[in-house]
Amino acid sequence: MAVGLWLVGARGSVAVTSVIGALAVRAGLTEPTGMVTESPPLRDADLPPLTDFVFGGHDVTDVPLAKKAESLAAAGVLPASLIPDLTAVEDEVKALPVAHSQRETAALIAADITGFRERHGLDRVVVINVASTEPVVSAHPAFASLAALEDALGAEPVLPASALAAYAALRAGCPFVDFTPSTGARLPALDELARREGLPYAGRDGKTGETLVKSVLAPMFAMRHLKVRSWSGTNLLGGGDGANLADPAANAAKAGSKQRVLQETLGYQPQGNSRIEYVDDIGDFKTAWDLITFTGFLGVGMRMEFSWHGCDSALAAPLVLDLARLVAAAHASGRSGPLTELAFFFKDPLGDVPHGLADQWALLARFARELPHA
Repeated sequence: MAVGLWLVGARGSVAVTSVIGALAVRAGLTEPTGMVTESPPLRDADLPPLTDFVFGGHDVTDVPLAKKAESLAAAGVLPASLIPDLTAVEDEVKALPVAHSQRETAALIAADITGFRERHGLDRVVVINVASTEPVVSAHPAFASLAALEDALGAEPVLPASALAAYAALRAGCPFVDFTPSTGARLPALDELARREGLPYAGRDGKTGETLVKSVLAPMFAMRHLKVRSWSGTNLLGGGDGANLADPAANAAKAGSKQRVLQETLGYQPQGNSRIEYVDDIGDFKTAWDLITFTGFLGVGMRMEFSWHGCDSALAAPLVLDLARLVAAAHASGRSGPLTELAFFFKDPLGDVPHGLADQWALLARFARELPHA
């Protein structure tokens, strides 16, 4: 199966790390460490191999991919020895179109994706949003149905950028994944479009660090019937993601996504919040410190602390490749609508699904078993 991976935010750290990682793995230059689809039982499913992938995308910046790769190597995100010739990929990364109306803009975005598919003779294209986090969008009557949305698109800008990308992808006949906390396809009108076109979608907000740990620890407290009184975290981020999250509205969207797992897993919201701070000096790396206070038998108060130090792009990139493979296989098998079984990958997953990592893993493993096997 020839598959295209179209990245929204294709010149960013996560996208470039994903492309270089995929090219290095398929050339046998590195191991697929961190790729969930290379662990059992997922590796037994008939997923498209990385050798079948062609890469392209949109971005609002014009930084050459090679220059971005060099900066990532200098920052310690990836080895300079793994950077390949990116000319072929560079040729397929387009400037994000802008037209007089969102309807016209969406048509231009869809045309770029369709042209990419036709040039390379691809069976399908998976569109994944790895662009900057957006503020939470205000409700709009046009979100309620596809007819209302399409009436509005010609008159006023009603969709945030992530949702416009999702609309364009679906109109181009492509599955869509939102790896960010942005709106993406998470609107009734876009769900209607996906189902009408027989397309799957997934999201949102890739689970790569502090929230990954929360999704393991929170079920432990719940299963041991220990009362969590407070759970507070401080997250320090550098790089482009950190700079974007210096904006209070984008910061609030991300922080809300990070805390939601506690309410869903514990059944109540303990005191505390997740604080996100931009620290330019740490670059593409991130550090999180969490303090948990809880009550045990006889009302004895106790506490737990943990710290997490990770490289955001190196944690996210293999999951982007996993999602491209899984969503392409789901599309090939005839799935449409939200892929709730992919909750394992997200902080704020679609549908009524468990938020504990072990339960999400079981859901994902069952999904993989039900896919056609080689």
